[in-house]
Amino acid sequence: MSSKLYPLQFDAILKERIWGGEKLKTILNKPITSSIIGESWELSTVEGDVSVVANGDYKGKSLTELINEYPNEILGTAVHERFGKQFPLLFKYLDAREDLSIQVHPNDELAKKRHNSFGKTEMWYVTQADKDARIIVGFKEDSSREEYVEHLNDKTLIDILDTVKAKPGDVFFLETGTVHAIGAGLVIAEIQQTSDITYRLYDFDRKDAQGNTRELHVDLALDAINYKKVDTYKEYTKEVNQSNTVVDCPYFTTNFIPLENIKEAANSGSSFVVYMCIDGSFDLEYDGVSYHYIKGDTVLIPAAIKSYNLKGKASILEIYIS
Repeated sequence: MSSKLYPLQFDAILKERIWGGEKLKTILNKPITSSIIGESWELSTVEGDVSVVANGDYKGKSLTELINEYPNEILGTAVHERFGKQFPLLFKYLDAREDLSIQVHPNDELAKKRHNSFGKTEMWYVTQADKDARIIVGFKEDSSREEYVEHLNDKTLIDILDTVKAKPGDVFFLETGTVHAIGAGLVIAEIQQTSDITYRLYDFDRKDAQGNTRELHVDLALDAINYKKVDTYKEYTKEVNQSNTVVDCPYFTTNFIPLENIKEAANSGSSFVVYMCIDGSFDLEYDGVSYHYIKGDTVLIPAAIKSYNLKGKASILEIYIS
């Protein structure tokens, strides 16, 4: 059965957002047809937004169908044992033409209790940044529920939040409970737990084309927020043709590969591997076939594919579950 599997690409699931733009087309080659596309969901099994295979014999099949048919071969033995037939991660690109809302995500326990969902631990890799583009990540200093509520009511929340300048190649790791916002002028690759649970705290009193403000989740967020100062910035090495660890957490491991010519890759079969091509282009050679990827492409390597080569000149994110 597993011999039928091959590197899988999926149709992008494009999302219009009030803060979105057109950079996903101009920078990452996404087939957008709107001027307010904020997100491209690259790999998803979120209900209502399940990825569909775009290449090869399984074209037109959903990721959920494939996992049901080949759970160990797609997910890997360890991932299948831990998560059942659920795909535990969600991969996206985001284009923030305007500031996103200030928001927070609940942890596993709270998300399970309230929404029967995973929590949403996530990481951001900054793909492109306009001059002086910034993000909000956590509090400047340890805060409290009372101080937070006071500033929220006074519309001065941003005064107590940590604002950080962001540049291409920066990585930020956001554990659940971290108050955050992606600022205008950023294109970001986002890797996160499979969850679409977001509590919106403040949206700068923005209105949509119909004059409506977006829903806020002020009360739900109170128990979800970590009021302590957190360190979200991740330093990492960039050794050529090596998998340089960027984030290693219980939910995912992300490596950065500066590919200069060729890299041999091997997989134990315990987890799938995902590659996101952040810059340049590369070929993946497997079983006598060469698969070509360009900037903006995301590819899922089923766990049953044990050895292959990466060849080319590219910056690549490599993601799996340890």
